[in-house]
Amino acid sequence: MDIQNSCIRAEADHVQILRCKEDLSGVTTSIEAISKVMALAGNEVRFKILYLLQRETELCPCDFADILAMSVPAISQHLRKMKDANVISARRAGQTILYRISKENEAFLTSILSNIESERKIA
Repeated sequence: MDIQNSCIRAEADHVQILRCKEDLSGVTTSIEAISKVMALAGNEVRFKILYLLQRETELCPCDFADILAMSVPAISQHLRKMKDANVISARRAGQTILYRISKENEAFLTSILSNIESERKIA
């Protein structure tokens, strides 16, 4: 790619461009991992599931179905996608499967989800 022909600026800062390329190459793995989490969380239902897990720690598919007024199979599809991507983890308690945010993503998701402000109005 010819840097000088790709923009209308008068002169490229080649040092800055090289520095930025080096910076990106050092964080590519982290960016890819976070992008996958963000892509999954970009779905409103999955974002709500993550929000609920951040608040309640563990919930089962039936809990999500009742809270979100959805079918258990529909909830299970969302949970499976997030579990396959290691965004959430599961544990069995008897016949019940409980889901929680995975340890690997807990701090990252907590920092995002804790910024959601309540829309409740105080009367």
